[in-house]
Amino acid sequence: MRIAVLGAGSLGTIVGAYLADGGMDVQLIDTYEAHVEALNTSGANVIGTTEFHSNVKAITPENKSGTYDLVLLLTKQLYNETILRELLPFLHDDSVVCSLQNGIPEQSVASVVGADRVIAGSVEFGATFIEPGVSRLTTEYTQFKKYAFQIGELNGETTKRIQRIKSALDLVGGTHISDNLVGTKWSKLLINNAFSGLSAALNGEYGDVLDSETGIVSAVHIADETIKVGHANHVTFAKMNGFDIASLELTSDSDIPDRVQTLRAVMEPSRLLKASMLQDLEKKRKTEVQYINGVVPKMAQGKEIETPFNDLVVTLVEEAEQLQNVPTFSKNIQPFELLIRSASPSMIN
Repeated sequence: MRIAVLGAGSLGTIVGAYLADGGMDVQLIDTYEAHVEALNTSGANVIGTTEFHSNVKAITPENKSGTYDLVLLLTKQLYNETILRELLPFLHDDSVVCSLQNGIPEQSVASVVGADRVIAGSVEFGATFIEPGVSRLTTEYTQFKKYAFQIGELNGETTKRIQRIKSALDLVGGTHISDNLVGTKWSKLLINNAFSGLSAALNGEYGDVLDSETGIVSAVHIADETIKVGHANHVTFAKMNGFDIASLELTSDSDIPDRVQTLRAVMEPSRLLKASMLQDLEKKRKTEVQYINGVVPKMAQGKEIETPFNDLVVTLVEEAEQLQNVPTFSKNIQPFELLIRSASPSMIN
C-alpha cells in the first residue's frame, strides 16, 4: 500500500513517523520546505508523552509522483479545492482519500475526487508542532496507542478496504471502525462550534467560556442550533465518551440551566484549551470558521431553522481576520448578551 500523508504538520508528522517505522511505503507531503528538509535529513522526531524517532520520506506538493493507494488528508479545509484538484492525477480508480480534517468535509472532498474514493476519519489524539522535524504528542501515550483514530465508510458498512486501512493505521495507534462516523464528526463539530468558535470570537481559553455566564449560555445555544440542523439533515449524533451529546438540545428556555450545568461538567477537563482558530488569528492567518461554525447556517438553508449564535461567531471571527487582530473579550461578549436577551430574556439579569 502506497500512502500519502497530505499535510504533515503536528499530527501528520506523528502519523507518518509511525507508518514509516511500521514498514509502510509512505510519503509526508507539506508546503513548509524547512520542515520537509528536516524530515529528510534528521527524520521525524516525536516528543512529549513519548520519545520516538523514525526515518521518513518527505516532499513538497509539486514533487508528487506515481499514484497513491491511500491519502490521509490532514490539511486545512481552506485549501481543499486546490489541493484535491492537484491530487487527482495521482489517484487511480481504487485510491482512497481518508478525510481526517476538522468539521464535516466529506461531501466537498467527494465532489472533487468522487464519492467512491472517500472514507471519513476522526483523529482522537492531540499534537503540537514544535519546529521543523519535531512534533509533540500531547495525549497520554497509552491512550494514544489505545484510541488514535475512528474511521468509517460513509454508508456505515464494514468493507474489506476499511479493514485494510485500519490495519495500516493500527501501526500509528488504536484505530476503530465506526458504523456512524458521520455522526461522530457532527458530535465533534458541535464541541468545536460551541467552544473553539467562542474561544476565537472572544479571545479566551475554553475555561473563560465556561466561567462566563454569557459565554456558557451562548455555548448552549450554539450546541442546540447544531443539533437541530444535524437532525434536519438526518444525522444521528454519536455519543462522545459515553455522553449522549444530542441530549443538549433545547425544547424550551426552561432547559437552559440544566444544559449549562451539564456542559460545564462535560467540558471542565478541557478548560485550558485554546482554539486553533484563535491561534490562527494571533498569527494573522485565515481561520477555518466557515468550515466549523459556518457549516451550521449553510446546512440550515431550506430547513426553516435559525442559527443566530453560529452566525455571530462567524461574523466576529471574520471581522478579526479582516482587521488582522485578536478580539477583545469584554467587547465581543456584548453582542452575545444582546442575543441572549432576545432569545432567552430571563437568562441575563
